[in-house]
Amino acid sequence: MSAPLMAGMSAPLTVLAAPRLELTRVYHFSAAHRLVSPRLDAEANARLYGHCARPHGHNYYLEVTVAGCPDPLTGMSVDLGRLDAIVAGAVIDRVDHYALEEVPALAGVVTTGESLARAFWGLIRNAGPEVALVQVTVVETAKNRFEYRGGE
Repeated sequence: MSAPLMAGMSAPLTVLAAPRLELTRVYHFSAAHRLVSPRLDAEANARLYGHCARPHGHNYYLEVTVAGCPDPLTGMSVDLGRLDAIVAGAVIDRVDHYALEEVPALAGVVTTGESLARAFWGLIRNAGPEVALVQVTVVETAKNRFEYRGGE
């Protein structure tokens, strides 16, 4: 039996919200690019970006983190098939084995890892607004990962 409440105290609240889980799915693509700013001439780009101003390529990993509450029937918080379809259509099919500067969806983007993470966030968000997107990470090399969580 519970103790009586003292004057001025309210009953404790019971929170029955479903747990929110995050899931990160990893995708791979290979692409060529070069770092050049259209606002700089060739010499200034070479000074600023060094070797990266020349055409080169990477085997990228794209990590997409989404959130959801587990479905009571399936136990799954995210429909992985739907997420895979969104990421493939919005990003992977557009960039895999292409020169990133030639990808129409990246027109005007200086293809730094930072800019790619932001651009991919927008592409995924537009393709799957029903997905609770938490973070997009572009892994360019073993030493370079770029994380974007939305906002400006």
